[in-house]
Parts: sequence; structure tokens; C-alpha cells
Amino acid sequence: MKKILLYLAFWLLSAPSFASYLLIPMDAEGQKNHLKAYGITYWSLEKQLTVKWLLNYRGGSFLLPDAPEIRQECTIRGVSFEILSNAKTEAILQGISSPSQNQEAIILEKAPKIAVYAPNGNLPWDDAVTMVLTYAEIPYKTIYDEEVLNDALLLFDWLHLHHEDFTGQYGKFYRSFKAAPWYVKNKRDLEALAQKLGYTKVSEEKRAVALKIRDYVVGGGFMFAMCSATDSFDIALAASEVDICEPMFDGDPSDANYQAQLNYKNTFAFKDFTLERSPNVYEFSDIDMTRKRKIKKELDYFSLMQFSAKWDPIATMLCQNHTTLVKGFMGQTTSFNRKTLKATVLVLGENKTNSEARYIHGIKGKGFFTFYGGHDPEDYQHRIGDPKTELDLHPTSPGYRLILNNVLFPAAKKKKQKT
Repeated sequence: MKKILLYLAFWLLSAPSFASYLLIPMDAEGQKNHLKAYGITYWSLEKQLTVKWLLNYRGGSFLLPDAPEIRQECTIRGVSFEILSNAKTEAILQGISSPSQNQEAIILEKAPKIAVYAPNGNLPWDDAVTMVLTYAEIPYKTIYDEEVLNDALLLFDWLHLHHEDFTGQYGKFYRSFKAAPWYVKNKRDLEALAQKLGYTKVSEEKRAVALKIRDYVVGGGFMFAMCSATDSFDIALAASEVDICEPMFDGDPSDANYQAQLNYKNTFAFKDFTLERSPNVYEFSDIDMTRKRKIKKELDYFSLMQFSAKWDPIATMLCQNHTTLVKGFMGQTTSFNRKTLKATVLVLGENKTNSEARYIHGIKGKGFFTFYGGHDPEDYQHRIGDPKTELDLHPTSPGYRLILNNVLFPAAKKKKQKT
């Protein structure tokens, strides 16, 4: 009996050292639902808990303080976790801090407020970001032109641009869908919105929205765009003082020789691009590589770049994954012509065989932007009217993980600048 009591006393005294932290592994073997794991991390930040993002450690794992409610939430959401002792945790962190390891522990200290720029009535499955935020149970608010023009962006830390056409050409769907009821209604609704907001043309109103978003980023915001929202945004900035729309879009002719009047100094990522003048061509410019791609679906992959976690933590953070090879997927803007990239733009993912950039990042003023080519990482060639992607079938999707890396990016603790 004395031995049993001594054993119980020893166990009670030492118990905290055996269960002080939770590790949410993000490697291929240790995690059964990578996407919902981001949701657990966001949920913990909402509870004002400090989380450490272990860059390049087991696929970019998350380290949380141990608590029964976190364990329970992981169990409910189907997220794999491991219980670590203080000693084990300390050993992991010491290993990560070693100069010989390309790893780093980044402190996440706040749950970013997220806005999704999308029109009212937009179907949730039309946008990969909206789908994955919902699946991961990360809250967001939908805003559109009126809110943007009224400075609502100041309330948010992170902004996603839905697959929007900021040039005022209604997505360049004219040839195939000009008589389709949804196209006619969309054009009518956008024209009514522009008039309500005090603009005579949709192209002018969208340009004003693009400039507001530019100011948001320059002032310190984080912007993430996919598909046509990437190149159409930059084109709108370059054409901020010139009319590039043909009469079927805005009721009057475009400016003569508008190509020569583009101002590439205004853009975020692209330069020296040539616009597609024909309204009957489903393309904005030669920024996009969709029509130039000669690659079979089964061979369509892109590689994530490798960066120094200690010296380049932002790029490393955005590339965290359980694989460096990601399945390609199409969109109106599928990938980016490397010849049109500014020298200041960082390529995070590329297809070297096709000489295209798929995933890029940059700094604008005090803020950041990330452009991701393609429409849906788990729907190779999404078409209008196609059924939604069921993310329950893709809980470990590497392509969707890249989106969620960006969602957590603003949560990272900022390093103090040396004076």
C-alpha cells in the first residue's frame, strides 16, 4: 500500500509535465484533416491563446497549449493531435532553433478579421476561398462595392478578391453568353449599382473600387486574389486614366491606342503586358498562360519553392505543405507569364516545364498581396453550372492548404524594426 501511495503521489506531481502542449501535426502521415486543422488554429486564436506555427516541421505543424476544450474541439472536427510533455516540447523547439535546421517557430497572436469581396447572391461554391473558409469553420464577412467605397475595408485584416472583373468587361463572357439570362441580369445589376454609387459606367465604378483596394493594401492590408481577380485587378490599375472597354461593355468606344497609355507603375505584380482587344476572346491579356499551355491533365503539377525559414519566414509560411508538388488546375486566369512579372514579385510556385508562375507574392507599401492562378484546386476545369466541390472528399488538399496559409498570415507576430 505504501508503494502504491508513493507511486500515485509521484504520478500526480509529474502529470503536468506529461501533458502540457498539443501538437497539431501537418505532415501527410500524421494529419487526417489538414484543412480543418487551420480552423482549430483560428479557433484557438479567437480564444486569445498563443499558437506557434512550426515552419518546415512536419509539414508546418501547430503547437498549442494543452486544454481539454481544444482536445474536444479537435475530436469533434476530426483533426489529429498529439499530446506533448514539457520536455518533449522543449526538445522540439530547441531542434527547430538550431542554425543547422531550415525551420522556425512563428508566434501567431491574433485571429485576423476576414473579408471576402463578392457580389450579393453569389453561390458559395463559385469560389474556392469561400468554400474552404466555410469547411474549416473560419468566420468571414462578405462585402462588395458599396462597402469598399465607404471604407469598410479598414475594419478587416485580410481581404480575398472573388473571381471579379475589375476592367468592367463583365468577365469577357460576351461571345458565348451575351444572350444568357444570367449574363443579361448580371450586366443590368452592375449597371444599376454603378448608377446608385454615382458613376455613369461600370468600368469607372470598378476602377474606383480597385483604387480603394490598392489604398487598403498600401496602408498595411493583406490581399489574396485568385483566377481573374488577379490580372483584371492590375489591368484596372494600369488603365486608371484610359478607357479600354468596347461599346458593348460601356456604351462608347475605347480610347484610341489605349495600349500605349497603360501605366505599369500603378500595378502590383505585372508589367509590359499586352491587352486582348477583341470582345469575342475570353481573355484579358497575355499575362495569363491558359491558351499557351501545352500540358496534359495527368502531368499538370506545379512545384512549391523552398525558402529559408529563419531568413525568409513570410515566403516559407505561405508555402507550408505536406508536399512540394501540387496538382495544377485551370481557370479563366490559370497561371502567369513570367515575362510579365515585375522584378519585385516573388514566385512561390511554378511549373518550370511550361515556364509559368502559379503562385506569387509581393509587398505594396506597408501591405502584402498574393496572387494564385486557377479557379478550384480540386476541380481541374471548372465550368459555369458545374456542381460544387465537396471538400469532405479532399480534407488533405495541398492546393487548398495554400489558401489557408494566406488566411493565417496576418496572425503572425510582427518583428520589431531595428532603430
